[in-house]
Amino acid sequence: MKTPFIVIFFMLQSCISFQGQGKAPSHDLFTQLLRKHVTIDGKVDYNGFKKDSVSLNKYLDLLSTTPPNEKNWTKNDQMAYWINVYNAFTIKLITQYYPIASIKDIGSSIQIPFVNTPWDIKFIKIGSERLDLNNVEHGILRKKFDDPRIHLALVCASKSCPILLNEAYEGQKLDAQLDKQTKAFLSDPNRNKISPAKAQISMIFKWYGMDFNKNGGSVKSFINKYSAAKIKDDVSLEFLEYDWQLNKQ
Repeated sequence: MKTPFIVIFFMLQSCISFQGQGKAPSHDLFTQLLRKHVTIDGKVDYNGFKKDSVSLNKYLDLLSTTPPNEKNWTKNDQMAYWINVYNAFTIKLITQYYPIASIKDIGSSIQIPFVNTPWDIKFIKIGSERLDLNNVEHGILRKKFDDPRIHLALVCASKSCPILLNEAYEGQKLDAQLDKQTKAFLSDPNRNKISPAKAQISMIFKWYGMDFNKNGGSVKSFINKYSAAKIKDDVSLEFLEYDWQLNKQ
């Protein structure tokens, strides 16, 4: 969900491997928080999350101390875990600097050498590793799971992002959740304007075109698979300006 040059990052990112213990953790606490502080259309009450910091921190601690066990967890359990890591820690990051107008405003507040954007802050502790949001998105989710629907599930706290689902992702229903998010994103006129004769679509499809073009696919074929309105073959794709204002209530 970042500026275009970030796309190159995951090509260079080394693969991060975790060997956790036991089964995947419950994400029920995150679901409770999301239902309490996120509207059905994805608007986030960041003040509410700040007031519920004890519960939010409890969930983040659960994620931190329960890294994926790649031998025992299903692939969907692992993917759901990392999507929740990205979204929950993004919320935490915003609450630490709130009130702000945009996640990008955090960049001007960072006083860490060689760290220039909020996506480069290594504030995410998973097991013995320190990660940033780029590591999670590009070094793990994009590299390991190779599913372009993740781009419609990861939410970087901005208006043009997909809406934040008001429930946690769960391995046993992940495919249904990702399909639902993808269809909702494509049908949302604030994020995509799709008809057979015209296609004004999110910059996400430009930034991550390589992910949608793999295995003989394309951005257009991906959209036509999930969108109620189908784009004709001869229609050129246009990309909408990205709104980085905070997705707050």
